[in-house]
Amino acid sequence: MPKLDLDTIPQTNATGYPPPHAEKVQGRWYRRLAPVSGLSDFGVSHVTLKPGAWSSQRHWHEGEDEFVAMLSGEAVLVDDAGETMMRAGDCAAFAKNDGNGHVLQNRSDADCVFVAVGRPSDTNCHYPDIDMHLFPGQGFRRKSGDPF
Repeated sequence: MPKLDLDTIPQTNATGYPPPHAEKVQGRWYRRLAPVSGLSDFGVSHVTLKPGAWSSQRHWHEGEDEFVAMLSGEAVLVDDAGETMMRAGDCAAFAKNDGNGHVLQNRSDADCVFVAVGRPSDTNCHYPDIDMHLFPGQGFRRKSGDPF
């Protein structure tokens, strides 16, 4: 696989989260690396969290394993076990359907950068801290199933 030139891959901070849940991820900038490199079995994103930004809302997937590797800076991993500092060289893995909600939060005054690996799935995604659930084919809804 040839080396990817990150400067040529568009960066976005787009999110599908409805207000007010989108606010925490406004400082999350990412590049989708799988499509431009021809990968189709899993997704890879190069992510930069600006100071104060979160990687997502705290969540877990029924049908998607996730893996992150920190490249620079630091972030706090918040999951059901509490808070763990993540720095360059640290890795974390989240098995599908384990029920352990997780998020990376940049509480520092500098950017942090990591690579996230997963597999796009069409299964439920749970958000334990907020009234939101991702239903396949329906998008984000309240836990009751009602639309935002």
